[in-house]
Amino acid sequence: MKNYHLEIYTRPTCSDCQDLKKFLQAQRIPHKEYDLTKQPSKEKDLIKITGSRIVPGLVFSQDSLLGLVRKPKSMIGFERNKDEIKKLLHVK
Repeated sequence: MKNYHLEIYTRPTCSDCQDLKKFLQAQRIPHKEYDLTKQPSKEKDLIKITGSRIVPGLVFSQDSLLGLVRKPKSMIGFERNKDEIKKLLHVK
């Protein structure tokens, strides 16, 4: 996970969210998690970034050469984006 900062937006009732968390834990991928049932104000951030309140929401941000944050890459859903997530995180 070279130079990426990963944030995930989840809900405990979401099975795709639970699969994502298990995957990240198994791969030892550092990430920041926002449980929207515990942090409902973060739902506004999720909508602003992804255009949706669907979880899991993943946000990959990357520092630029000057230390500035580039526009983050975001996606919704784990299973349907699994291959792309693996590429971004450099895992098999």
